[in-house]
Amino acid sequence: MPKVGMQPIRRRQLIDATIRTIARVGYPDATVAKIAKDAGLSVGIISHYFGGKQALLEAAMAQVLFDLHTAFVARLEEAETPRARLSAIIATNFDDDQYQPEIVRAWLAFWAQVPFSPGLARLQAIYSNRLLSNLRHALRALGPGVNVTAASELVASLIDGFWLRSVVTETPPTLPEIRATIEKVVDHCISDLA
Repeated sequence: MPKVGMQPIRRRQLIDATIRTIARVGYPDATVAKIAKDAGLSVGIISHYFGGKQALLEAAMAQVLFDLHTAFVARLEEAETPRARLSAIIATNFDDDQYQPEIVRAWLAFWAQVPFSPGLARLQAIYSNRLLSNLRHALRALGPGVNVTAASELVASLIDGFWLRSVVTETPPTLPEIRATIEKVVDHCISDLA
């Protein structure tokens, strides 16, 4: 019989091992056996806690999204203006804790599977809708005349694009470069309103 209180610990061990395994071997080759080995646990424990590989992969993506949301909420508490709220969104998406090579590679591997997995598609929709909603809220608060839809789509596309570029380019831009570029675009969108 498992020890009381071990479920959250084991689940997190397996989720972390899933992210590491996907980052190391890619999504298609992230087998239950490789994930279990990375976690130092038996293959059967994955079935016990998740029911199978697909549920584990979805739980890993859900954890990445949860961590991103938690970091955003913490930054948001410090944002006193709509412009600061926009900066909080940018900073959260390109925070040192979020923008780790393993997480970036796993995130992009999940994205590639979205068209083939209803569970991952649902999680991607939650992420995308939340990002756009947060951007629109902050942009709308800047005042009338803001093309909220176009600006929010532009900033969201930059965020997603920089995540992609960080994996597919030989020399990815640094976090300060990324943040500065997106901040300039936001400033440009705002200055067009004046």
